[in-house]
Amino acid sequence: MRRFAFYCIGIAFVTLSPTAHASTFTFDQDPFAGIDVTKIPGRQIVGGEDFLVFSPEHDVFSIDPKVFGVGNTVSFVNESADILPAGGVNVVVLENFDDDNNPLTPFGASNAADLIAGKITTPGPGFFIYFNQDLDLARLVYSTDLSDNNADLRILARMLNLFGAEGRNELPNFKAANFAFTAPVSTVPEPSSFFMILVVGAVGGCIYRKRQFHR
Repeated sequence: MRRFAFYCIGIAFVTLSPTAHASTFTFDQDPFAGIDVTKIPGRQIVGGEDFLVFSPEHDVFSIDPKVFGVGNTVSFVNESADILPAGGVNVVVLENFDDDNNPLTPFGASNAADLIAGKITTPGPGFFIYFNQDLDLARLVYSTDLSDNNADLRILARMLNLFGAEGRNELPNFKAANFAFTAPVSTVPEPSSFFMILVVGAVGGCIYRKRQFHR
C-alpha cells in the first residue's frame, strides 16, 4: 500500500508540475496608501516594494485597473527610449540601462521615467520595468502619468533574480502576457497550497481505488 501511495504521489507531481512553476503576483492596493503625494510639491518616489522572483517566461503581474486608474486593456511596448511611441501604451519595458544626459548618476526610477516622458505625449497612468544601475536589478514601477516628468512614482517590485548582466539580458524577453489588468475575484488558495490540495486529492483517489480493487 505504501509503495502504491508513493507511486500516486509521483503521478500527481508529474501531471501538475507544468502549472506549478507559473506564479501570479497581484497588485490591488492603493499604491500611495497613507501618503497624500498630491499635496507634496514635485515628484515623489515611494519605495517599500515587494521583493520577488519573476520569470518572464511564465509569470504574470496581475493589476487591478480600478485601483491604478488604467483601462482594462494592456497596451504594451518593449523598446529602448528613442523608439517609444508617442501614445497608446500603458506598460513599458525600457531597454535602456543608463541615461546619457546624466553619466555620473546611477540610472534609477526617476531617470527611466524621464526618458519615457520624453517620448510619450499622451497623458495617462501606467507601469514600466527598468534596470536599476545602483541595485543592479530590474524593478517594476507605477507612474501616475507616463507623459509627465514630474509624475509621482511608486516602486512596486524588485526582481531579485533579474540581476547583473543576465538580468539585463532578460529585459527583451518581457511580453504583454506578463501583465494582466484584472479586478480581484473570490479568494482562492495560494498556488503552492492549491497544488498540495490537488496532490493530496489525487493520492486519496488512488488509495481509494486500490482498496476498492482488493475488496
